[in-house]
Amino acid sequence: MMKGRKIWIAALIAAILVLPAREAAAQKKCTISGYMTDASSGESLISAALLEQQSGQGTVTNNYGYYTLTLPAGEVALEFSYIGYETVAMSLQLVRDTVLHVALKPSAEFLQGASVTASRSEIGVRGTQMSAIEIPVHQIKHVPALAGEVDVIKAIQLLPGVQSGTEGSAGLYVRGGGPDENLLLLDGVPIYNVNHMMGFFSVFNADAIKNVTLYKGSFPARFGSRISSILDVRMKDGNDREYHGSASLGLLSAKFQVEGPIIKGKTTFNVSARRTYYDILSQPLIAYYQRHWGDGERGTGGYYFYDVNAKLTHTFSNRDKLYVSYYMGDDRVYARIKTSDELYSNQLKLGWNWGNIVASARWNHVFNPRLFVNATLNYTQYRHSLDVSGKESYAGGTDGFAMSVAYHSLINDISAAADFEYNPSPAHDIRFGATYIRHTFKPSITTVRAAVDSPADQPSAIDTTFGDKNLFTGEAAAYFEDNWSVTDWLKINLGLRYAMYDTDGRFYHSLEPRVSLRALITGDLSLKASWSRMSQSVHMLSNSNISLPTDLWVPVTSRIRPMRSNQAAAGVFYSLGPVDFSLEGYYKTMDNVLEYREGASFFGSSSGWEDKVAMGRGWAYGVEFLVQKKTGKLTGWVGYTWSKTMRQFDREGHVINNGIPFPAKYDRRHDLSVTAAYEVTRKIDLAATFIFGTGICGSLATQTISVIPAYSAVSQNPFLTTVTVDYLEGRNNYRMPSYQRLDLGVNFKRTFRNGHHRTIGLSVYNVYNRNNPFLVYRSGNQLKQLSIFPLMPSLAYTYEF
Repeated sequence: MMKGRKIWIAALIAAILVLPAREAAAQKKCTISGYMTDASSGESLISAALLEQQSGQGTVTNNYGYYTLTLPAGEVALEFSYIGYETVAMSLQLVRDTVLHVALKPSAEFLQGASVTASRSEIGVRGTQMSAIEIPVHQIKHVPALAGEVDVIKAIQLLPGVQSGTEGSAGLYVRGGGPDENLLLLDGVPIYNVNHMMGFFSVFNADAIKNVTLYKGSFPARFGSRISSILDVRMKDGNDREYHGSASLGLLSAKFQVEGPIIKGKTTFNVSARRTYYDILSQPLIAYYQRHWGDGERGTGGYYFYDVNAKLTHTFSNRDKLYVSYYMGDDRVYARIKTSDELYSNQLKLGWNWGNIVASARWNHVFNPRLFVNATLNYTQYRHSLDVSGKESYAGGTDGFAMSVAYHSLINDISAAADFEYNPSPAHDIRFGATYIRHTFKPSITTVRAAVDSPADQPSAIDTTFGDKNLFTGEAAAYFEDNWSVTDWLKINLGLRYAMYDTDGRFYHSLEPRVSLRALITGDLSLKASWSRMSQSVHMLSNSNISLPTDLWVPVTSRIRPMRSNQAAAGVFYSLGPVDFSLEGYYKTMDNVLEYREGASFFGSSSGWEDKVAMGRGWAYGVEFLVQKKTGKLTGWVGYTWSKTMRQFDREGHVINNGIPFPAKYDRRHDLSVTAAYEVTRKIDLAATFIFGTGICGSLATQTISVIPAYSAVSQNPFLTTVTVDYLEGRNNYRMPSYQRLDLGVNFKRTFRNGHHRTIGLSVYNVYNRNNPFLVYRSGNQLKQLSIFPLMPSLAYTYEF
């Protein structure tokens, strides 16, 4: 069987490579290649379209704005386009390979659906890619947001097939998967923790972002390492002509962004940063409390988070470009408290920090017009530390006690990758490459120090360190994919990825086929189908509804195997001018998923974690409907999902819920979201978001029963004693009340004579003050609900220069 599979794969690759050669021999062909950029800023345009009008052949730019299209020699009529930009048309006599860089001018208003979509666009009616959505950044910025803080993850949660978890959470639950099953990429580099403020905000600063794409299925072979979704976020390169920037002030945070040329036309920079200042605003309240009710207590404390994004781009020549990007973000909780009187003094200090560091260097090289390579070297770090110390002393310094506890955990990843794009003919768009990641896990190290000083005894001290051993794992993968236009109406994307994991003295491997096809019924209507297999070598241990820094990432081991998924999907896609419609159905299976055993929990330590979890399987299926409009005065989307997600743990030694299937925690039957933005005038625009979702599941005792304890039954006491205990019907037996919310926003804009812009944004979160459930708990014989976000207005001021 294995031998036959290898022969089939070899024959397929040989056919793909031989067919372009035969086509090339039949007629002389020439290749047009180059970069498409924004004429005003020099920013590269991702997924900009090139269409040759006579033949109908076309292509789109890659993530670096590079395009290549091979055509028969002779006269060609070219059309370059991008949503929101003026179309450029030109004719030329093609006699040799030609390098043609094209700068598109932003239109005064978004084109009313007039932009051309090339026949090879990956996403859309004509492309093979399904289960993927691109959201323009300008739409993300118009979504009314919690506390006025524009958030990429919050916008992604409004898409069909994506669940948001609990109220305000930044977690993503995609097509039945968990929050650790999403590969979140910032400029191609994975980020482990994308949450700020316990998950209520994400690390992505919208001012630094150029493009956002979510893949929920039909995964191209170049993506791997997670089983549920890929979120590909690309940062701005920077203006190569002049300096620009913005500064914004809101209720919770302040941020700025600056970009411009270091060497005009060659070297650019883009820097952005933001910081919350709740800790600063709370200081007068803390001081007032201590002054009136402190009773000898003095101190300070607070919480804040910050982000810094930086990117440097240098163009050596038309063939070589270098990109260096950096991100650093932290959440910090701090407190310093001192209580004293004439006889006694007590001091307490707390420092709790967690955050990410991401750095990458990318080199683009054009070997020839048909072959493009992107080589990368990346570094990722997620760190978490908790330091608590206290000191007691008495008058005269005769007695004293000091103690400190420090907890630290760390993940370091160093990776290298090479990704090639080869375009032998208009019928074939071939990609291949390889990647290697070296993971270093330092799950949990705790240091305890204590010292006692007493005149009656000798001074004594404790200084000890304990925790889990460091884990080193390797992850490697190689892939090949071809986007093949078989005929004018049939197009197929064939891919194969081979992944290897070396961990804990065990070697795992995974062969992951991918296939997507598109049948074009008319120019505006197509049918699509796909099947993909994915695997994942890391797990996140968490026992909370919200994202906490105590959540721990751990690798697969000799006992815990990699997660695997298989997903099939089919759908109908239709384009009506500027409006795109899609209807998709999917079925997904997941193997080796983890759940806590009954009664198990984790509190910042991964010690013995393999004995506290069970491996099982899951499945999910559903239907998703999306209407999206990206251009014109009215933009937005309507998304609806009907879905079901189940889990079952019936393997020997891994039984949960008596082996009976149960709904996953974030199983939601219905999910509806409506998002719209309308430009009333050039000075005023409106935005609204409405969300409705079936309640999530949880394990909750809904009744009590009386039982006779074993010790009473066997005792000599003739009066048997009964006790009342909570009765739990099964895992995730209770479904919370439904969730619904309406958010509104309005922006007042003004342009000054010097070309600078001012925007005042007013938004209202939860307009009709719905008490949505954050937590449901039992109190006596009643179930009570905790809600955390009532109606919340916010105001933000932004100045652009």
